[in-house]
Amino acid sequence: MNRTLYLIAYDITDDKRLNEARYFLKGYSTGGQKSVYECFLTEGECKQVKLRLPGIIDEKEDRVHIFTMDGRSRTHALGIGVQPKDPEYFYIG
Repeated sequence: MNRTLYLIAYDITDDKRLNEARYFLKGYSTGGQKSVYECFLTEGECKQVKLRLPGIIDEKEDRVHIFTMDGRSRTHALGIGVQPKDPEYFYIG
Protein backbone atom coordinates (compact mmCIF):
# COMPACT_ATOMS: atom_id res chain seq x y z
CA MET A 1 0.00 0.00 0.00
CA ASN A 2 1.47 3.35 -1.04
CA ARG A 3 1.58 5.99 1.70
CA THR A 4 2.62 9.63 1.61
CA LEU A 5 3.93 11.63 4.55
CA TYR A 6 1.77 14.62 5.51
CA LEU A 7 2.16 17.18 8.24
CA ILE A 8 -1.22 18.31 9.52
CA ALA A 9 -1.19 21.43 11.66
CA TYR A 10 -4.12 23.23 13.21
CA ASP A 11 -5.03 26.32 15.18
CA ILE A 12 -8.45 25.76 16.74
CA THR A 13 -9.97 28.33 19.10
CA ASP A 14 -12.65 26.26 20.86
CA ASP A 15 -11.66 23.53 23.35
CA LYS A 16 -14.43 21.15 22.28
CA ARG A 17 -13.49 21.38 18.58
CA LEU A 18 -9.79 21.22 19.51
CA ASN A 19 -10.26 17.98 21.44
CA GLU A 20 -12.37 16.45 18.66
CA ALA A 21 -9.76 17.34 16.01
CA ARG A 22 -6.92 16.06 18.23
CA TYR A 23 -8.70 12.75 18.87
CA PHE A 24 -9.51 12.34 15.17
CA LEU A 25 -5.98 13.08 13.94
CA LYS A 26 -4.28 10.92 16.56
CA GLY A 27 -6.02 7.97 14.90
CA TYR A 28 -3.98 8.62 11.74
CA SER A 29 -0.78 9.95 13.29
CA THR A 30 2.58 8.24 13.72
CA GLY A 31 3.95 11.15 15.70
CA GLY A 32 3.78 14.83 16.31
CA GLN A 33 3.50 17.32 19.08
CA LYS A 34 0.63 19.46 20.32
CA SER A 35 -1.04 20.83 17.17
CA VAL A 36 1.17 19.26 14.48
CA TYR A 37 0.81 15.62 13.42
CA GLU A 38 2.97 13.43 11.18
CA CYS A 39 0.65 11.17 9.19
CA PHE A 40 1.54 8.56 6.57
CA LEU A 41 -1.71 8.36 4.59
CA THR A 42 -2.99 6.51 1.57
CA GLU A 43 -4.85 8.55 -1.02
CA GLY A 44 -8.17 7.31 0.40
CA GLU A 45 -7.20 8.14 4.00
CA CYS A 46 -6.14 11.64 2.96
CA LYS A 47 -9.51 12.17 1.27
CA GLN A 48 -11.25 10.95 4.44
CA VAL A 49 -9.27 13.41 6.58
CA LYS A 50 -10.08 16.27 4.19
CA LEU A 51 -13.78 15.34 4.21
CA ARG A 52 -14.06 14.94 7.99
CA LEU A 53 -12.10 17.96 9.27
CA PRO A 54 -14.45 20.65 7.87
CA GLY A 55 -17.23 19.07 9.95
CA ILE A 56 -15.12 19.40 13.10
CA ILE A 57 -13.76 22.92 12.78
CA ASP A 58 -15.44 26.30 12.43
CA GLU A 59 -14.01 27.58 9.15
CA LYS A 60 -14.57 31.21 10.23
CA GLU A 61 -12.49 30.84 13.42
CA ASP A 62 -10.16 27.85 12.99
CA ARG A 63 -7.49 26.83 10.56
CA VAL A 64 -5.99 23.53 9.41
CA HIS A 65 -3.01 23.13 7.09
CA ILE A 66 -2.16 19.84 5.37
CA PHE A 67 1.37 19.77 3.98
CA THR A 68 2.52 17.04 1.62
CA MET A 69 6.06 16.03 2.50
CA ASP A 70 8.62 14.19 0.42
CA GLY A 71 9.29 11.08 2.49
CA ARG A 72 12.69 10.69 0.84
CA SER A 73 13.87 14.03 2.22
CA ARG A 74 15.92 14.07 5.37
CA THR A 75 14.42 16.10 8.18
CA HIS A 76 16.36 17.89 10.88
CA ALA A 77 15.00 17.36 14.37
CA LEU A 78 16.15 19.51 17.28
CA GLY A 79 15.61 18.88 20.97
CA ILE A 80 13.70 15.70 21.72
CA GLY A 81 12.31 15.43 18.18
CA VAL A 82 12.54 12.13 16.33
CA GLN A 83 12.49 11.41 12.61
CA PRO A 84 9.05 10.41 11.26
CA LYS A 85 8.87 6.71 10.37
CA ASP A 86 6.47 4.83 8.13
CA PRO A 87 5.55 1.77 10.21
CA GLU A 88 4.92 -1.61 8.62
CA TYR A 89 1.26 -1.55 9.63
CA PHE A 90 -1.30 0.97 10.91
CA TYR A 91 -4.20 0.62 13.29
CA ILE A 92 -6.79 3.27 12.50
CA GLY A 93 -9.51 3.52 15.07
